[in-house]
This record gives sequence, C-alpha cells and structure tokens, in this order.
Amino acid sequence: MSETSKTSSSAAWIRRWLVLVGLMVYAMILIGGATRLTDSGLSITEWNPVSGALPPMSPEAWEMEFAKYRETTEYQLVNKGMSMAEFQKIFWWEWGHRFFGRMIGLVAVGGFVVFAVRGWLTKRLTWHLVALIGLGGLQGAIGWWMVASGIGETTRVDVAPYRLMTHFMLALLIIAYVSWLWLDLGGKARSVASQSIKLVSLALLVAIFLQMAAGALVAGLDAGRSYNDWPLMAGELVPSHYLENGLGIRSLFEGRAATQFNHRLLAYLIWAGALASAWAYRKTEFRTGFVWLAGLVSLQAVWGIVTLVHAAPMNLALVHQGLGVIVTLAAVRLVWRSTGRLPVSAG
Repeated sequence: MSETSKTSSSAAWIRRWLVLVGLMVYAMILIGGATRLTDSGLSITEWNPVSGALPPMSPEAWEMEFAKYRETTEYQLVNKGMSMAEFQKIFWWEWGHRFFGRMIGLVAVGGFVVFAVRGWLTKRLTWHLVALIGLGGLQGAIGWWMVASGIGETTRVDVAPYRLMTHFMLALLIIAYVSWLWLDLGGKARSVASQSIKLVSLALLVAIFLQMAAGALVAGLDAGRSYNDWPLMAGELVPSHYLENGLGIRSLFEGRAATQFNHRLLAYLIWAGALASAWAYRKTEFRTGFVWLAGLVSLQAVWGIVTLVHAAPMNLALVHQGLGVIVTLAAVRLVWRSTGRLPVSAG
C-alpha cells in the first residue's frame, strides 16, 4: 500500500471514530435534557468516578442511596413522601446520564490509544485529540460542580442555572470541535471566501452559541413554562418584570422574564440574519450553506414557538434542544468552509 493510501485509510478510520464520538455526545446532550426535564439530576448525591459506575445491587444499597437523597432540599421541599419506586425512576435517569458519559470517555481514550499505537497521528492531530479528550474530562468535573450546587446546605431545589449553562455549553463546544476535526480530515479543498462572507458566517455562529447559552438559562430556570403566550409576554411587548425586585441586574441570568425575553429577541435577530444572509449570498458558491442554515434556523424558530405555547413538554423541549445542536453544527460547517485554512492531516 502506498504512503498516500495509508494516509487516506487512517484518516477514514479516524473520521469514523469521530462520527461515533459525535453521535454519543449528541445522545448525551439529549439524555442530559431528559434528566433535567424529569428533575432527576439531584438523585445521586455523590461523585464516585469508579465505584459509581455500578448501580445499587441490593435492597440495602438502594435504601442507603434513598436515605442520602432524603437529606437534600429538593426532597424536603418538593418530593417529600415519595416512594422507593419513584426515587428509582429519577435515580436511573441520572445514573444512565453519568454511565453514558463514562462510555464516551472509554471510546474517546480507546480510539486515541489505538491510533497512536498504529502511528496514524501527526503531532498536530495528536494535540487536537488530547485537547478534545481533556475537554471531556473537564466536562465530567463541571457536571459534578453543577450537581453540587443543589445538594448540601442550600435552599436550592434545582441546580444553579449558570452552572447548567456552563455544562451544556461545554458539551456544545465539544461536539462542534468533533465536527470541525471531522471536516478537516475529509481532505476537501475549500474555496476562498470574501471577507464579508467570513465575517457574516462567524457572526452567525457566535450569535447561535449565545442563543444556545440563553436557552440553557431558560431551561435551568424552567422559564419556558411561564409566559406561554406569543408574540407578547403576558400581554406585554416587553415584560414589566424584566428586572425583578431583589435581583436587579442579576435578572439577566436569574429572572424568568428577562431570560425568556432575551432568548426570544436573540431568536428573532438570528432568524432575520440567517434569511438576509441566504438572500445576500444567493449567487455565490456558499449559497447552499447559507440556505441550509436559514432553513434550519427557521425550523428551529417555529418549533421554539410551538414548544413555548405548549409550556415546554418533555417531547417538544427535547426536539427543540436537539435541533438547536444541529443548527450549531450547520453554522460550524459554514465557518469551516469560509476560513480556507490548511486542514489537519492524519499520519
């Protein structure tokens, strides 16, 4: 086999591995969303990376876990008197979320080791994959940092919204990074884009990332289950409780009215920007990327409105979250195509 063929074959296998990792991260985002929507995130009160991989295996072990949960504020104020069966239902969601995270770590590290042993990694690609795996490890630590905000001596019955936002945005960054590396290893030539196309595509990506962060705050505050009329909010164009008493400027991150209004406003701006860009660049070779992005943004905006007026039930909310990730990846691809930088190669 020639050196060129070897390089092509190794790149193909690494790209398949990146697809697997990306799909697992995507599934993890949806599992995390379901864990939040079922109020399951505080059911496991300790972080044991090794021993926690196994669930309770006896009635005594289950009782011990339930006893720990009964000490949380969430149990005392929200779930007091729940049965063992009800506890097990939320426990399995959180345990499954953590277990799947461990599986992603094994697949990521295992693939890296195999590629390194076979000599498929260049120095540059090695550093990229080390960074990717490092972000995965950081995500686990931030996940516990998030859960810790709702246990111990606290009045919270949910995790801190800004910590949930951090956890979600790091997951989004990881899947975007995986997508970028996958595109780089494809070996496809990229056309030279005008400065305006580069700036507009990057601006759309940044705006979408900000919108996803805003959506995470809305989710963390359950703000999607309040102000369920549209296009107004409780009959007002701008909610009168935008800045809440006692919160002040913190309403931007902790107020239900402010976070939902900001999420709506950003959606309108991104929607208009995506449609305008698709029209402005309709005669360029980047037309398809802008049209796809505009279509996905339009679908996401309409689905967001439907989710809102139905008070964000679990099925609609999960589709909204999952579609948001797809919109982000479409924007990542558009930025990748417009940069024209040298791609990463396999060894």
